[in-house]
Amino acid sequence: MSNIGGSASIVLFKNETKVVQNTILRVIESQFLQVYLIDNSPTDVLKNISKDSGVIYIHNSSNLGFGAAHNIAIRKAMEDGLKYHFIINPDIEIKEDVFTPMIEYMEANPDVGMMMPKVLNGDGSVQNLPKLLPHPAWIFRRKLKKMDPFSETFINKYELRKVPYSLIYNVPILSGCFTLLRLDAIKEVGKFDEKFFMYFEDFDLSRRMHKKYKTIYFPKVSVYHGYEGGANKSWKLFKIYIKSMITYFNKWGWFFDKERKKFNKETLAQFK
Repeated sequence: MSNIGGSASIVLFKNETKVVQNTILRVIESQFLQVYLIDNSPTDVLKNISKDSGVIYIHNSSNLGFGAAHNIAIRKAMEDGLKYHFIINPDIEIKEDVFTPMIEYMEANPDVGMMMPKVLNGDGSVQNLPKLLPHPAWIFRRKLKKMDPFSETFINKYELRKVPYSLIYNVPILSGCFTLLRLDAIKEVGKFDEKFFMYFEDFDLSRRMHKKYKTIYFPKVSVYHGYEGGANKSWKLFKIYIKSMITYFNKWGWFFDKERKKFNKETLAQFK
């Protein structure tokens, strides 16, 4: 395993030092991953958490956004000839070796370009992160929490809530909170689209990857994620969310999207 080139990037913005340190330590323990800390914070006070020799710290002069910051690390990983790259949120808690099983699965399945583990809340409940390609109405109802029986049926379908949590499957939308990328596939489909400052950049990349490769939900391993739902609590973040949503649907289509219908139908067919 040690001869397989891999890296990981964590994008920072005014994070609590202790939380980030715990995440970094677990990544470093994997021993075969180069860790990039890309700091979008106004100052470089978080630089002190990168003293380990396995960590490269890069401070940006401005907040570039989620995808653009991760792209810095992805480019460096490609320049170094590495094969795999993990995208990891700073508030991810890792309690087991998730890296080895995920890379071994990609090694055994060269048609897989992107994958994510099961993601849990602090209480052990499962976050419904793998999804179908979204319809605008689903997004609006989900965000506005319009959970009448009619809406709930569509949300359950969109978030694949009825699919057994133990099942490995190919799905067009994966979450960017913890994702493994095959870098040869990224060279083919492209990195994060930097038009997305934050939100929907993972939807966009997953969709582009899904057109060429399998994008796999891999619940054999799990991580914990301190999901905050920032766009529901902050007007500023909500505006960023809406802007990114508009960017996504302008790019891929609002109500008329043949590819969405095709990919979603193929995804649901796995569960029949």
